[in-house]
Amino acid sequence: MKKTINVVGAVIKQNNKILCAQRGTEKSLPLKWEFPGGKIEKGETPQEALKRELTEEMHCTISIGDAIEDTTYEYDFGIVNLNTYYCELVEGEPTLTEHVAIRWLAPEELHILDWAPADIPAIEKIQLDHK
Repeated sequence: MKKTINVVGAVIKQNNKILCAQRGTEKSLPLKWEFPGGKIEKGETPQEALKRELTEEMHCTISIGDAIEDTTYEYDFGIVNLNTYYCELVEGEPTLTEHVAIRWLAPEELHILDWAPADIPAIEKIQLDHK
């Protein structure tokens, strides 16, 4: 039986654009694009995990808004349950520490990137929300 991995993703909005982050070559899903975030640790709420991950991964502080999507996707390495939330930057600018690139794109441009499959349902929902 495959392991289930509970993760969270931040859909950070600023100036009508959304932050997209590209995974490194040494990670699973190399060079795929994703919403920044990470694993939910034991005892954490999704929101606590998201704030911690963004502080650790991108050296910025966020506020968390509405939930967007809850997606389950089966990869070869396990089953990922991804919860995404609209977020806003409170302090700092996203910094590359674990990702190889970041881009700010308008909601209607998100489809141009090569996304991790678990993120795609959230992208579809975001595009509907911004029509």
